[in-house]
Amino acid sequence: MAALGWLTPRRRSATARSVLAGEAAAEAARKTSQELQDLQETAAPPEPAFPVVGDVHAAAFFDLDNTVMQGAALFHFGRGLYKRKFFQRRELARFAWQQAWFRLAGVEDPEHMQDARDSALSIVKGHRVSELMSIGEEIYDEYMADRIWPGTRALAQAHLDAGQKVWLVTAAPVETATIIARRLGLTGALGTVAESVDGVYTGKLVGEPLHGPAKAEAVRALAAAEGLDLARCAAYSDSHNDIPMLSLVGHPYAINPDTKLRKYARAREWRLRDYRTGRKAAKVGIPAAAGVGALAGGTAAAVALHRRRR
Repeated sequence: MAALGWLTPRRRSATARSVLAGEAAAEAARKTSQELQDLQETAAPPEPAFPVVGDVHAAAFFDLDNTVMQGAALFHFGRGLYKRKFFQRRELARFAWQQAWFRLAGVEDPEHMQDARDSALSIVKGHRVSELMSIGEEIYDEYMADRIWPGTRALAQAHLDAGQKVWLVTAAPVETATIIARRLGLTGALGTVAESVDGVYTGKLVGEPLHGPAKAEAVRALAAAEGLDLARCAAYSDSHNDIPMLSLVGHPYAINPDTKLRKYARAREWRLRDYRTGRKAAKVGIPAAAGVGALAGGTAAAVALHRRRR
C-alpha cells in the first residue's frame, strides 16, 4: 500500500482495523475516482445544456446493498463467478442461501456477511485483479443492472446535478463497487480492500471489511482528503449498522430502513424513504447546503414528472 500521508490523526472509538480499512478504502476511492475522471476528460463530453452551481464542500455517500441495489452485490458477484466455474455447486448453494436470507430479513447480519466475504476471498485468491475487474463488468450486466432502485438512483442523480460528488460506501469489494459507481455515473466508491501483490489477490484483506464503524472511518478519511464539510454532506442507508456513518453527516437519510434504523431515524427526525412498497417514489429534496443548482434543468423536469405520476 502507498503511504497514507494525507490522512488526519486517528481517534478514539474505532478499532485499529476499522481505521486501517477506512484509510485503505479512502485511498483506493480517490485513486479510482481520478482514473475515471481522466477517462471522462479524454472522451471530451459535450458541454452541459445549463450551468451547474454546486457546493464544493458537500458530497453524498450512499450505502449499496438494499439502498441503491436490491440484495447484496457480493452475492450477485458470487453467482457470476459460479457461472464461470470459479467454484463448485456446494459453494453456490451457500451463496444462494445467504442471498435468500438477506432478501427475507432485509438486514445485514455481520456473521452472514463475514461468511460470504471469507468465501469470496478464498475464491479469488491467486487471480489477477484485472481479470476480476473484467469479469465484474459482465456480472454487472447479468445480475445487477436491473436491480438498481430507481428512487435511490434519482436521489444520487440530484446530487450530481447539484454539482456534488457522489460516492458509494459498501462492504462489497472495492473493485465491484467501483464498477457499479461508474455504470451509474457516480464519482467513485469506498469498498472493502482485498490485498494484492503485483496485481494478484493474496486472499487477505487490508484491515477488515468496510462495515459499520469502518464505513464511518472511510467517509471521515475521504472527507479530510477532499476538503469536505461533513455537516454539509448527506448519507443514505437501509441498515442500522450504518448509524455511525449516518451520524457523521449533517443530512442523514434512511432508505428502505430495517426496523432498528427506522426507529432510530424517527426518534431523531431523519428523513425516511421506502422504495419497496411498489408505490411511485417521490423525489427527495436535496438539503439546502447542496447548492442552488439542484433543481436546474433536467432535475426540475424529473421532479415535475414524478409529481404528475403520484
